Order: sequence, then C-alpha cells, then structure tokens
Amino acid sequence: MNNFTIAGNIIDVLHRRIFPGTVHIQDGSIQTIIPDQGQYSQYILPGFVDAHIHIESSMLVPTEFARLATVHGTVATVSDPHEIANVLGLKGIRFMVNNALQTPLKIAFGFPACVPATTFETAGATLTVNDFHQLFKYGVSYLSEVMNVPGVLADSPEIMDKIHLAQSLGIPIDGHAPGLVGTGLRKYAEAKITTDHECSFLSEALEKIALGMKIQIREGSAAKNFDALHSLIDVHPERCMFCSDDKHPDDLVTGHINLLVKRAVALGHDVMNVLQVACVNPVKHYNLDVGLLQVGDSADLIVVDNLQDFTVLATYCQGVLTAKSGSTLLPFVPVKPINNFNTAAKTPGDFEITAKGSTVRVITVTDGQLISGEKRVPAKIENGKVTVDLEQDILKITVVNRYQNTPPSVALVQNFGLKRGAIASSVAHDSHNIVAVGTTDLEICTAVNAIIQHQGGIAVVEGNKVDVLPLSVAGLMSDGDGNEVAKKYAELDAWAKRLGSTLSAPFMTLSFMALLVIPDLKLSDQGLFDGRKFQFIPLFVDEL
Repeated sequence: MNNFTIAGNIIDVLHRRIFPGTVHIQDGSIQTIIPDQGQYSQYILPGFVDAHIHIESSMLVPTEFARLATVHGTVATVSDPHEIANVLGLKGIRFMVNNALQTPLKIAFGFPACVPATTFETAGATLTVNDFHQLFKYGVSYLSEVMNVPGVLADSPEIMDKIHLAQSLGIPIDGHAPGLVGTGLRKYAEAKITTDHECSFLSEALEKIALGMKIQIREGSAAKNFDALHSLIDVHPERCMFCSDDKHPDDLVTGHINLLVKRAVALGHDVMNVLQVACVNPVKHYNLDVGLLQVGDSADLIVVDNLQDFTVLATYCQGVLTAKSGSTLLPFVPVKPINNFNTAAKTPGDFEITAKGSTVRVITVTDGQLISGEKRVPAKIENGKVTVDLEQDILKITVVNRYQNTPPSVALVQNFGLKRGAIASSVAHDSHNIVAVGTTDLEICTAVNAIIQHQGGIAVVEGNKVDVLPLSVAGLMSDGDGNEVAKKYAELDAWAKRLGSTLSAPFMTLSFMALLVIPDLKLSDQGLFDGRKFQFIPLFVDEL
C-alpha cells in the first residue's frame, strides 16, 4: 500500500480543535499528524458513519452500495442484514458479509433479532439463538433491532434468549420501539437495549435518553425524523447518532450522512457537536474498527472544501482513496445472484373483495412516516364487490406470498394518490412478499405478475404498458451498476408520480405497508393487522 501525506486544516473532533497540519499515512494507518503553519483551503476530518441502515434497501449489494456512499464521505456503516435474512436466512447473511469483504468501506453487520419479524406473516427463513452463536463466530458484532416489543415486555424466551446471549457476549443491542413510553419503555430499556431509531417526536426521544438509551436521528427515503429531533444535537450530543435506516438508490446518488451534517450546521448547531454525532458516537458505541483521525488509527477520513457545504473532495477508507471529486474510484464487483421465490402467476379475480358488510377499515398513509392510521368509511360496492374510490383516494392494496402459492391478501389504502395504473414491489418489509397498490384489479394483477416473472423487482403498470427494475439478488437487490439502478429507479418513481402519487417516495412507502411491527394498521399476506393490539382484524367493521 502506498505511503502518502494529506495537508489541510485538521479537525480533531475528539479534542474539539482545528489546526493546520499534515497527515502521514503508511500501510493504511495514520503514522503521524504534524501541525504546521500552512494556509489551507480544505479540511481533513474523520469520515461519516451511518449508525443504522439496511443496505438491501438501497437495492444494491454492499460492494455497489460502497461505490455510491463513499462519494459522499461515508467510511463505515452499521448494517442490519434483516431484509435478506427474512428471505434467505443464514445463507443471505453470509452473502452480505462475504460481498462486503470485497470493499474497503467498513460494514459492521448485526445479527437480526427478529426473523421472522412476527408470526403473522410468511417469511422465507427463521433465525434462532443457535444461529446467533454461529454467526457471532462468523463476524456479526451486535444484536440488531429488537422489534418484537411485545415479546420483550412479556419475557418471551424466543427473543429474550437472544438478548441474554448478546448481554453475555458484551455486544450492543439495538432497539426498535416506535411510540413506546412509560412503564413499557422502562422494561424495554432494562433489557440493556441501548438505541432507538424509531422516534418521531422529541418528547419520546427525551424519555428514552433519560433511561440511558441513545437516539439515532433517522432521515431515510420514507421515514424522516431530522426536523423533529435535530435539537438533540446540542442538548445531548453524546447521546445521538445519524442514520438513514432505508435509503433508496436515487437518494443515495444525491447524498448520505453528509446531507444531515450540512443541514445541522446550517441550522446553527455547533460543528463539533454535529461531527461528534456523525463521526464519533457510532464508532464508540459499536466498538467499530474505524479511525477517528488520531495517530495509530486506520486512515478512514475525508477531505472537504469548507465547514458549511461539506462538499466531499476525497474519501479514504483504510488508506485507500475510494472517491474523488464526486466520482467513485472503486471497481465494480460482479456477483452471483441468490434468491427464494416460489409462487405462481395470479389472475385479476384473485384481487376481488366480496362485500361482507357496508363499512370498511382503510389503511391511511402519511408521507415521510412509517406509522400508518386507520379510517372507517362506507364501502363502495358494485355488483357485490368492493371497488376502489378514486374520489376519496381509496385504492386496493395487496400482499402476495412469494414463498408459497397461496391466495393474495387484499385490503384498502388511502393517500397513495394514484389516479390510474398500479405499482408493485418485492421489497416489502419485513418478510418481503410482493406488495402492490392500484386502481384496477387487472393492473394490480399485471404488476404482481411482472414481479413474479422476474423473480423480484419493482414494477409500474399503466394500461398495457409495463416496466420493471429487476432485483435478482433475493428479490431485494440488483446485481448491476449502482448508478444505472438509481437511474432506472428514478424513472419508475417519476412514472408512479405521473400516475398521480403525491408521496415523496411511493415505492418506499409501499414497502412499509406490510411492516406489522409499526402501528396502526398494516397488511400481511395473511390478512389485515392491528399493530397496536398485535392481532388480525376483519376488513369489514360490520362483517356479516
């Protein structure tokens, strides 16, 4: 590995100082940092870390994710392979770990705590505490988000055995507790669950901090909580991290953690506090082997133009120049796809809803939030069948089991905004069955069948026009070039919006409509689900 130097204004975040100097790097590590009297127009600082992300949601494999993310100054991620684990179990996690070893971007993987996420949906795999033992030796370094909140509160052995193992190993335990407060939150925190990325309200975050938890301020493609939580940066800088959770490829091309750093500084937050949140806290909390611009550290650092725009001029991971002036220097790494798809093509009649009452429950979505609502409305019925109501923006939504050939589950949803056509995806948290929403049974069926034909992807249908972004790796990720994937995704996203959707990220929002662990009302392949009562409920309020 080459030995070289970088000169600039050095930002020592750990000691909260800035000074001109030269960094000497040898064999991937920082050998010396020599202060000098130079007048520099650039700044050297530790690289950015995404404290919680599912790389699969970028629709890119880790090596390709790295090619896009390092351009924005990301040198490491804390990554939960929960998505591919739900599809392929241990085989999927090993795929992610092995692929990640082929990039200098540092990716710390956790063991998915809840696969399947619930017993109310069909997943492709089950992970046990024995699997946790096995994968800990394989390289996972923390227990990822414990989303089975009811299991923790009820001391369920299935989840508590994994928590106790993580405790005995002395590794971090990630949380996932949207809206949890009071007595339940206290018990959750007592299990030594130390983070949460699901806070939507400042009061909720402050209550969790008071109990010793750390808050991951999330700004992803669907869930956006930065505006609600950014005041924590100066009030509790030692208790916060930045994360994206889920980042679609078109958004990743635009930016990553660097965008949050820029926004936070523009809002007047102390730059050292912001960089502590963006660079230091994840490294310390997760015990990451990531350098913090100190002598002896791994050379994981970035060069930026100034401390307002934070335009990334260069990114170094383990002393390797991975990106320069907005372009990746990492090579494309070919992959051999793995998958799990076993369902037959559907017919339009599979998506009919027979009227069994006069009042129906409707899932309501809110742009930028994962939490959904429930509305009860009079059903629009024609010839004994419940139909969409475009005037009220009430569409049909379906979840189709991709692992078994079973009848689709069909319900109603409001606020997607489609006036015509349908969209579908095999990215459907957490079990990743096929989810679709649309204005006619025929177009919904066509979109679903397009996904089945390609064994995974995202699709848009308008009349007899169909387009698909294939996701050949587990039905979640492409095996192609990241920029091309981002371009194709952006085209489909724009098409969905031309069909009428007013959502900022319609496919990302669609992917969370089957996420049962986020209240209030969701849909699994087995039926309509109440996320607060944690039980199935009928579509018809007055079912006969």
